[in-house]
Amino acid sequence: MSARFSDAGPPKLTAVLGPTNTGKTHLAVERMLGHASGMIGLPLRLLAREIYDRIVKLRGAPCVALITGEEKIVPPRAQYFVCTVEAMPLSRQVEFLAVDEIQLCADPERGHVFTHRLLHARGRFETMLLGAGTMAPLVRALLPDAEIVTRERFSRLTYSGPKKLTRLPRRSAVVAFSADQVYAIAELIRRQRGGAAVVMGSLSPRTRNAQVALYQSGEVDFLVATDAIGMGLNMDVDHVAFAGLRKFDGRRTRFLHPSEVGQIAGRAGRFTRDGTFGATGDCEDMDADLIEAVEEHRFDAIAGAEWRNADLDFGSLPRLLKSLTTPPGRPGLKLAGEALDEKTLHALSDEPVVIERCARDRAALARLWDVCQTPDFRKTSGEEHIRLVREFFGWLTSRDRKVPEDWIAGQYRHLDRTDGEIDTLAARLASVRTLAYVANRPDWLADPGAWQGRTRALEDRLSDTLHEKLMARFVDRRTSVLMRALNVRGDLLAGVGGDGAVTVEGQYVGKLAGVAFQPAQGASVLEEKALRAAAVAAVAPEIAKRLGQLAAEPDAAFGFTPEGLVLWRGEAAGAVAGGTPF
Repeated sequence: MSARFSDAGPPKLTAVLGPTNTGKTHLAVERMLGHASGMIGLPLRLLAREIYDRIVKLRGAPCVALITGEEKIVPPRAQYFVCTVEAMPLSRQVEFLAVDEIQLCADPERGHVFTHRLLHARGRFETMLLGAGTMAPLVRALLPDAEIVTRERFSRLTYSGPKKLTRLPRRSAVVAFSADQVYAIAELIRRQRGGAAVVMGSLSPRTRNAQVALYQSGEVDFLVATDAIGMGLNMDVDHVAFAGLRKFDGRRTRFLHPSEVGQIAGRAGRFTRDGTFGATGDCEDMDADLIEAVEEHRFDAIAGAEWRNADLDFGSLPRLLKSLTTPPGRPGLKLAGEALDEKTLHALSDEPVVIERCARDRAALARLWDVCQTPDFRKTSGEEHIRLVREFFGWLTSRDRKVPEDWIAGQYRHLDRTDGEIDTLAARLASVRTLAYVANRPDWLADPGAWQGRTRALEDRLSDTLHEKLMARFVDRRTSVLMRALNVRGDLLAGVGGDGAVTVEGQYVGKLAGVAFQPAQGASVLEEKALRAAAVAAVAPEIAKRLGQLAAEPDAAFGFTPEGLVLWRGEAAGAVAGGTPF
C-alpha cells in the first residue's frame, strides 16, 4: 500500500549513516515503496540490477525502471526508478529519492557526481542519503537541515589473523586487486579446494549473478573478488581474506585507507551472524591500529567533498572550459581534478574542425560536451578513446546528425562471436558496453530501440559464455559436487546401477562387482580424496546389504576357481588364504 503525503511542511531530508551490514539500502527500498513514486541512485551497475530485480519481484516489471549508462528499461507507467548515480534522471519529479554510498563524494574520479546529488537531488516529500559514518561532520556542514540517523552493525566483525589459502574456512571471500591476481588465486583454490566463483566489477550483471549463484548454492565454497564486493553486493560470506592491502586507483598504487579495508571486510557476516576478516597469500599481517579501527568501525571523518560546477557556460568553447574550473564558493567543497570527460574536452578543444563547428553552432558545443562524457569501458589508450569521441562528434554535428548505421553494424558484426578464452570474452563484453551506451543515447542513432535490443542480446550471449569459461577454468565440477555432497550427508544422492556403476550426486565414483569396489581415478590429489570419501559414503551401505544377502544364500549360489577365488553368483566375493584351497 502506498503512503500518501500532503504538500504541507518542508520535504524530509535524512542521512542514514553507519558501517556495512546495517540495512541502510534495505531501509531505503522499503521507504521508497511506501511512496507512490521514487528513485534510488546506486554506485554500481551490478548493484542497480540487483535492486531492480528485487523491486520487480515485489511490485512487478511494469512499475519499475532501470537506468544505467548502458541499459535503459523504462516502462510507460514506471513508478520506481533504479539507477546508477551518474544516470539518475533528475528532471523527473518523484515523491521519494535516495542516494547510496554518499561517502564516494570524496572519490577523486567520480566524487563530483555524488557531491552534486548530495547537494541537489531531492524527492518532493522525502530524501534519504545513505553512507558511511565518516560522512556525519560533512553532512552537518553542508546540509544543516538534515536529520542524521546513525545505525549500528547487526553483527560483530573480528580479526582472525593470517591464514594460508589452503586453510581458509568454508564460505570465504578472497579479495585481490587485479584480474591476474584474481585468476591466480582462483586457480589455486580449484586445485586445492575444488573450485571458486569469480566476481569483478568489469563483469556484466548477468555473468556476475551467475557466478554469485554458483557460490550461494554451495556448489563452491569460495569466492575470489576485487574490491567491487565492498559496494553493497549481498552474499553469504562468513570470512573475508585480503590477498593484499594495496591497489592501483587509476593514478598510482597505494595502500588501502582504513575505511576502505572496513568497507570490504564488512561484507563478512550476514544480518545477525558474526563475521571475520584476515590476511592470506602474500598479504602482510595487519597492524593493531588498523584491526582496532575496522573492528570498532572508527575511521577518520571525510574532510571535504569533490565538487565541479554544474552550471556550465555554453556561450563559447573557451567559456565552457573556464566554467569547468570555477572554484566552489563554500567550505567543505574542493574543486575536483580533471575527470575523463574534461580531459577529453581539453584534447579536442585545440582541433580546428571542433573550434570551427562550435563557433558556428551553439548546439554543436552542447553536443561536444555530451560526447566527451562517453565512458571508456574498453580501458584503451587515451589516444584511442579521444579518436572514438572525435568520430562521434563529427557524425553528430554533420548533416545527418546521427552515428552511421554501417559503423555500429560493423562493430556489432566484429563482436558477435563467442569463441576465445576469458580475457578475449571480457574485452569483447567491454566493447559491447560501448555499443550499448551509444544505443541508449536518445538521439545518436536512427533506430536506437532496435540496437538496444541487439546489444542487450549480444551481451547476454557473451555473458553466458564467459560464465561457462570461468566455470571450466576455476571449478572442478566433479570434486566440488562430491565435496558439497559430503558436507550435507543427510541429503546424499547415491546409487548403484544394474551394471555396478556407483554414482554420487550424478557423478561416477567407481564400480561395485559383488562386494569388491573399484574406485574411479581422480585427476588430482584433492579429487582422489573426494572420490574415496564419496565412495565410502555411497558403497558402505550397499556392501552391508549385499553381505546380508550373501549370508542368507544357499550353497548352490557359491563356487570356486582353481586359483582359490570364492564366487557368489558368478562374481568374486572372497578368496581362500593360508595354504592350498583343498
